[in-house]
Amino acid sequence: MQNILVYSDSLSWGIVPTTRKRLLFEQRWPGVMEMSLCSAGSKVRVIEDCLNGRRTAWDDPYKPGRNGLVGLAQRIEMHSPLALVVLMLGTNDFQSMHEHNAWHSSQGISALVSAIRSAPIEPGMPVPEILVVAPPPIRTPKGPIAPKFAGGDVKCVGLSAAYRIVCEEAGCHFFDAGSVVTSSKVDGVHLDLEQHLTLGSAVADVVKPLLSKNVA
Repeated sequence: MQNILVYSDSLSWGIVPTTRKRLLFEQRWPGVMEMSLCSAGSKVRVIEDCLNGRRTAWDDPYKPGRNGLVGLAQRIEMHSPLALVVLMLGTNDFQSMHEHNAWHSSQGISALVSAIRSAPIEPGMPVPEILVVAPPPIRTPKGPIAPKFAGGDVKCVGLSAAYRIVCEEAGCHFFDAGSVVTSSKVDGVHLDLEQHLTLGSAVADVVKPLLSKNVA
């Protein structure tokens, strides 16, 4: 059995756009990925650590605990041994209270990669492979979250390209979610059900060869 940690935000938590409801495990993309990998013969367990509002490496001025860098090393220690960590963060870096651009968010991802690799895991346990998934670009925000994400569609421009550069420099794996899905038609930020299904299958295809590298 190989463990995969998905470290993310509401896009992976499975929030239903314009509501406070959550999709079922088998509907949200980490669950779809697990089921797809298992049906293909891989013995995997997906551990979801997905917090609504989580940034890459910055605090939310209104809610505590949203800085993704804080406590990440301990989470790696807690869940080890891990075959893979999937990072899908960045969308909340572009909330209206922040003046971040794609480069800033990529530096946040770089800090997370470093934290994973330097985590105090037990001797002999493997340092996990890392897959960075760039979230799809924000559309024009709609509905109740529109003020929170005002301007995010402009600030996030170039995110995928910036993440790709960081991943190449750090020697970790990269996948652009925007190559297979868009952000929700309903609120412009999150993922709709059909997008979760599509993304989960696509990420499973990327993950499968990464897991085979860790099989003894």
